Formats: sequence, C-alpha cells, structure tokens
Amino acid sequence: MVIRVYIASSTPSVAVKKHQQDVVGFLEANQISFQEVDITMLEEQRLWMNQNIPQERRPKRGNPLPPQIFNENHYCGAYEDFFQAKEDNSVLAFLGLGSQSSGKSECQDTWDAESAAL
Repeated sequence: MVIRVYIASSTPSVAVKKHQQDVVGFLEANQISFQEVDITMLEEQRLWMNQNIPQERRPKRGNPLPPQIFNENHYCGAYEDFFQAKEDNSVLAFLGLGSQSSGKSECQDTWDAESAAL
C-alpha cells in the first residue's frame, strides 16, 4: 500500500502550505512511508486527483485544495479529515493502515467494504 499526498509546490496560500507541511511532517516524524505528488508539476496527476475524490467530498465551489490523501487509489481525505484523525489519535485507521483506536475513517470503511466483497 502506498500513501500518496497530493500537494502543490507553488501556491500563494499560506494556509495550504502549512497544511501540506503538517501532513508531510507528521508522516515523516512517524516514519509512515508515503509518496508526495506535486499537482503543479504534473497535470495528469492533478486531473487524476480531482477525478478520484468522491463527489460528496468535493467542495461546493471551486476545485479541491491540497493536500489530498490517498492510499493507493482509495481516497482517505483532505487536510481537515487528517487533522481530525490526528486529534482522535486514529491516523493509521484514517490512512487505511491499521487502527490506533476503535474509530474508523471513510478510507478504512472503503477498505473493509472492498475486502468483504472479495
């Protein structure tokens, strides 16, 4: 399983930069293997990211802002979802890597549903 964090290396938004740094810094500090994907450098990756965010998770207006987090092709969430998982001490479950607590995230629920279908 590969965790992919979709980021924008060149963004004028200080908030987006801080959110990206928070996610990447947390993953590095906790030695969670991940791949950073820069959507400003790779148009096809930006398109893939946008197409694979579930419709109900898209912003009402505009495009989804980075960071966006996936486990392989499974959408885990955006920064707000990551932050909540961090607060709940359930980041591994959020990422679909296991469980730190009894709570599950949408990403983990997706993994469970697909496993049950097999």
